[in-house]
Amino acid sequence: MAPRPSSKTAESSDKVSVICRALRRAIIEQALAPGAKLPEDSLGERFGVSRTIARHALGQLAAEGLVELRRNRIAVVATPSWQEARDAFDIRIELERLVVRQLAGKLTKAQVAELNSHVDAEDGARDGTDAVSIRLATEFHILLAHMTNSPILVRYVSEVAYRCCLTLSLYSRPHSSECAINEHRAIIAALVKGDESKVMGLMHSHLDSVATRALVAPTPQRGRDLLDILAPYAEDGDSGRVVKMPKVVRAR
Repeated sequence: MAPRPSSKTAESSDKVSVICRALRRAIIEQALAPGAKLPEDSLGERFGVSRTIARHALGQLAAEGLVELRRNRIAVVATPSWQEARDAFDIRIELERLVVRQLAGKLTKAQVAELNSHVDAEDGARDGTDAVSIRLATEFHILLAHMTNSPILVRYVSEVAYRCCLTLSLYSRPHSSECAINEHRAIIAALVKGDESKVMGLMHSHLDSVATRALVAPTPQRGRDLLDILAPYAEDGDSGRVVKMPKVVRAR
């Protein structure tokens, strides 16, 4: 039996998670612009942690493609190219086709209710910013991955989905989120019916349509102090209001 992590290790892991959630939202919601520097000492000051913990958080975000680690331990918000984004979407399509194939006809009533509740939240955010709508839409797909109870799928879907999410936040054309919401509802309906072929096709066409929205010039950068930018995100993380992916019951 593997030894249990010490309380100190668990506490450090929790702090890393808080920083990651806050930075992830700030990046995806465009509060932090591409190329913005993320100094370890500033993050440590903002979140009340050591530079080592801040470094671990930046490493995790780098693995997700949201942060670039440069020489001399300088971390900046990533700036993916359009071709990198297209490649990421192609990989994402195949991964998420596998996700829905595994879930077709196997979701519990509680899981279906959770998915519908999330899409309701997407619908409620339609009058807000595009960046928030994009984040919520991405979290729908990550929630599906969690419902497979496959750590490998969760890891790879999360990483590639966040890469795509960043690209959409930077490059996507202004558009109504109504189509994406309707597509999410159609995916849920096909999953409930257990139609593997249909739901895989729906997921493919949905993500391919999402990818076509990433075709325009990036959002203009805004010069703001890092600590000011992160203040609301850090406060959300400290109070636990940041959305966490819940533990789910194994699909059957």
